[in-house]
Amino acid sequence: MKQRAWSFNGFNVVNGFIMVVVVLFTLYPFIYLVAQSFSSEAAIYAGKVSVFPVEFTTKTYEVILSKPDFFRYYGNTILYSVLGTFIAVSATAVMSYPLSKAKLRLNKFFIPFVLFTMYFGGGLIPNYILVAKTLGMRDTIWAIVIPGAISAFNVILMKTFFANLPNELEEAGRVDGLGVFGIFMKITLPLSKPILATITLFVIVGMWNNWFGPSLFLQTKEKWPIALYLKQIIDNAVSPTEIGATSEQTSQIAASVKSTAMVLTSFPIICVYPFVQRYFVQGMMIGAVKG
Repeated sequence: MKQRAWSFNGFNVVNGFIMVVVVLFTLYPFIYLVAQSFSSEAAIYAGKVSVFPVEFTTKTYEVILSKPDFFRYYGNTILYSVLGTFIAVSATAVMSYPLSKAKLRLNKFFIPFVLFTMYFGGGLIPNYILVAKTLGMRDTIWAIVIPGAISAFNVILMKTFFANLPNELEEAGRVDGLGVFGIFMKITLPLSKPILATITLFVIVGMWNNWFGPSLFLQTKEKWPIALYLKQIIDNAVSPTEIGATSEQTSQIAASVKSTAMVLTSFPIICVYPFVQRYFVQGMMIGAVKG
């Protein structure tokens, strides 16, 4: 007789109710943004919008999506996110793998330096001088994807995951004639999909939402990511007229342009997350709990 995975008792009922309430509170802000983006200006100003759109309209989406600049910013964001994530995950893996080997003599010397960077940083002005002046990366893509490529937190997570992989697999690789690089590429990385997916999610979300770095280092507006453009909209630095709306359209979309921009910006990440969620949970558990 199979044992039921879930039993109907008081604890499960209360726990399920609490989880449903938490989910509703978590989803409501985004649902409200979606409803507001499809509502008329009059309904928004009158406070009639809550969960469902009022006086449904797609005018704001039509105006924003009709502008080539919006897709240029989107393209910049995709480029920064993909390239930055590839560099960050690759660099983190290459750094974490040797640190996971306790037999290497210098590990006890280097690991404290990694941990030190979690608590102390150089500060905003020294970092700006380093990136913009010393390295000459100002107004280039490299100023966005390289300075923050390696995170000490991600290194520790991946190091812990690597350390818990069976040593017998590496020994079998050596017997088959693989060197250190071959073992890393053909054995370690294929077995590390959970932690790689976890780090990838961390990095790509950070890169997608990054507006502060680009605001410091990117002087050319055509190189902006979508997050910085959204920041300008929120700060009222970009008006509906500036994004190409006519005077008649401006009166129709002024109240919903911010909500529409937020929805269009966050939608891709929401679509990606379900595909990596199972790896994310597994990677966090193995990378943070064991060892």
